Amino acid sequence: MAKPSFDVVVIGNVGIDTNVHFYSDGPDFSVEANFTENIDVLGQAGGYASRGYASLGASTSFFGCVGADYSGKYIKSVFENEGISTEGFFIDPLGTSRSINFMYRNGQRKNFYDGKGHMKIQPPLEVAASLLTGARLAHFNIPNWAREVLSIAKSAGAVIACDIQDVVSVDDPYRLDFVKFADFLFFSSANHGDPAPLIQAYLNINPSLVIVSGMGGRGCALGTSTGVQFFPPVALDLPVVDTNGAGDALAVGFLTSRVLDGRSLEESILRGQISARYKCAQKATSNCMITRDLLDHYQ
Repeated sequence: MAKPSFDVVVIGNVGIDTNVHFYSDGPDFSVEANFTENIDVLGQAGGYASRGYASLGASTSFFGCVGADYSGKYIKSVFENEGISTEGFFIDPLGTSRSINFMYRNGQRKNFYDGKGHMKIQPPLEVAASLLTGARLAHFNIPNWAREVLSIAKSAGAVIACDIQDVVSVDDPYRLDFVKFADFLFFSSANHGDPAPLIQAYLNINPSLVIVSGMGGRGCALGTSTGVQFFPPVALDLPVVDTNGAGDALAVGFLTSRVLDGRSLEESILRGQISARYKCAQKATSNCMITRDLLDHYQ
């Protein structure tokens, strides 16, 4: 019996986030104790992306590491219950990765990421090759080990999307492999007022890229060989309570629309923005990624 192929294989980070929600405007470091609401969430880029694709009806597999611990077993059980293939799980001996997110009342955050052994761990490349055979889309996050899978995805003929997260400098050598291999590139402009110079610099490296930069409350930017377009934020009658996972939702909504559904770039941007905006209305959870019915409704 032939092994089924997947619409998308998500390659990268999954873990447990502890979101620390402040009751006031932020921490008071002049005293020892602050009272906060602390919520543990199945999250990180691969967690939000995998659950986002599954929620939109795409057949999804995850390739990445967890620890041989309670958190790793929990993540695997959630994925299995949602029909996300866990055949690509492998073990990080240092444990499941963790994040602490300081969450401010306007929904913004400061992130403290512990990637455990991701810099040195060796992924089972034969498993990656098996999962990517026949896959339509390979969605990469950027743990260090994931760069070893880029050439396998290219050889498999999958469309490659790389989310390089909150870029500080375009000269960062850590991200260069992902930029060169990508067909679609995503990054957050949280550290930049204007993403256009970064978009142009990445296009100089890889002229065939389609680039999407999330700009938070200012909307997003789309960069191609024909130039840079800016799109205002979408207006939904929903509160902004938590921006965790918004960039992942933007990428998933866009890629599902463009790569899997064959929609135009402009319509895909809109659907990506709706997905991100909807995620911002969900507090401390990856359980409520947007569904296809809701996405169609809001469009």
